[in-house]
Amino acid sequence: MARRVFFSFHYGRDVRRIQQIRQSWVIRAQGEAQPFYDTAAFEEAKRRAGGIENWIEEQLRGTSVTVVLFGAETYDRPWVRHEIKRSYQLKKGLLAIDIHKVKDPRLGIDVRGKNPLSYWSVDRGGRKAQLSDIYRTYDWVSDDGYNNMSNWIEAAATAAGH
Repeated sequence: MARRVFFSFHYGRDVRRIQQIRQSWVIRAQGEAQPFYDTAAFEEAKRRAGGIENWIEEQLRGTSVTVVLFGAETYDRPWVRHEIKRSYQLKKGLLAIDIHKVKDPRLGIDVRGKNPLSYWSVDRGGRKAQLSDIYRTYDWVSDDGYNNMSNWIEAAATAAGH
């Protein structure tokens, strides 16, 4: 089943890495992999004066999973934090993918960043748990994201009851 997916990421630093990942299924032969559909269009949101929060809400509507693609500086991005918080509140499936080893065509690989899911913690039976302890984190290169991302997305959606 194809899933509608919201991709959360640091646009300025990682966009070339992100484009490779978001489009990875397009070049496959038909039927080789389950496609996923994303609703991310951060480029458009930046042009709207004061509309980023509303844009995020619109983009999350109708999605079942949020994929946090993180690089060296993603952890500190306020809008990424907001997207994670809202995805959790809306009971979306969540997963994080470390993209630091994806080669930027101009800059090569990057340094590893902190998992943005570890910014948030929630009460779980009277104990604090970081979202990074609750939701799965993968490495795009080491865990073969090209061949496995659709499975990761499906698992996150199933875990969230979608």
